[in-house]
Amino acid sequence: MDDLTINNPEYVWLGIAALLALAELFVPGVFLIWVAAAAAVTGLLSLFIDLTIAGQLTAFGLSTVLAVLGGRRWYLTHDVKSENPLLNNRSAQLVGQTVTIVEAVSATSGRVKVADGEWPAKGADMKKGANAKVVAVEDGVLRLEALKDTV
Repeated sequence: MDDLTINNPEYVWLGIAALLALAELFVPGVFLIWVAAAAAVTGLLSLFIDLTIAGQLTAFGLSTVLAVLGGRRWYLTHDVKSENPLLNNRSAQLVGQTVTIVEAVSATSGRVKVADGEWPAKGADMKKGANAKVVAVEDGVLRLEALKDTV
C-alpha cells in the first residue's frame, strides 16, 4: 500500500477529491466542493508532472485559494434563487401574522404572543387579550396594527 501512495500520489489526491466531493453532500454549505476541486487539480498535475511532496502541497494550497476565490466570485455575480428566501429571517416571516397581546401595547412598549414565545411590540394603544396584525419588524420589535372587530 505504501508503494502505491509513494509512487502514485495522483491516486491519493484524486481519492481525496472524491471523498471531499462526497462529504459536500452531507455537510451544509458550499465550501468543500472548492477544496475537492483543488485536490482534483493537484491529482491531475501529479499525473502529468512528477511533483515532490512539497510541490504537491504547494499546488494544493494554491489551487485551494484559487478555487475558493473563484467560487466566491461566481456566487457574488450570480443570483442564487431560493424557494424560501425568508427561511433564516424569523422576524420577516412574522409580517402579516395575527398575534395576541399579552402585555398592553402603546407607542413605546408592549408584548405579544407569537406561536410559543413572546416578542416586544409597539403600536396604537391596545389592551391585553386583543388581537393585532404585525405590519413591520424594527430592530426586533414588532410594529402592530389593531384588527377591526368582525362581530
